[in-house]
Amino acid sequence: MKVLVCISHVPDTTSKINFTDGDTKFDTNGVQFVINPYDEFALTRAMWFKEKQGASVTVVNVGNATTEPTLRKALAIGADDAIRVNTEATDGFFVAKQLAEVVKNGGYDLVLAGKESIDYNGGMVPAMLASILDFNFSNACVGLEIEGTTATISREIDGGKEILSASLPLVIGGQKGLVEEKDLRIPNMRGIMMARKKPLNVVEPVDFDGTTSSASFEKPAPKGACKMVDADNVDELISLLHNEAKVI
Repeated sequence: MKVLVCISHVPDTTSKINFTDGDTKFDTNGVQFVINPYDEFALTRAMWFKEKQGASVTVVNVGNATTEPTLRKALAIGADDAIRVNTEATDGFFVAKQLAEVVKNGGYDLVLAGKESIDYNGGMVPAMLASILDFNFSNACVGLEIEGTTATISREIDGGKEILSASLPLVIGGQKGLVEEKDLRIPNMRGIMMARKKPLNVVEPVDFDGTTSSASFEKPAPKGACKMVDADNVDELISLLHNEAKVI
């Protein structure tokens, strides 16, 4: 079984976010980038298929050369090889088109991705990719087993879980639960050294223009100052809730 894991290169949630050029571009200076957490769940599940069922695991990213350290980390975790599509990711549809070309050229049976990336939270790429490829698709997955060419999928729905069966080829949008957080892997020294020798192939993008563009970015409004009210001063508390917070 050939498994492709889609990796997004996203800012660490502890990084301070700023914008430049009149708030039209994201400022990457001083920002630490990591593997998208949802993709990390997918990668860890792919490693299980590699170790238990002999699957081959390739990781792929659509991005410029700055994303290569993130791909190298995925290789250090245990992926066999990596592919970088040499272009800026402009929107979800553009990314899906580039990934679809990689899937077609590589003949992958199973495509694993996070349900969304934590930077833009679009949540659209896995479904678009499956549609372009005409693959089976399931999102919000919290469990996945493969037996031959049949997959058993567990996914979250309102009020519970749904168990599905689907045949390969298949695209999965995973989340926490696909593996447990305690099972996520940290690259060790041996893995880091081996990753340097593993192939990281750079391919040129297919000719396709993005369908959207970012007009501007805006940070959330800062939180107001916290006012402390004496526990015995109920009248002041009611006044503040009514006149300032306007919640009563």
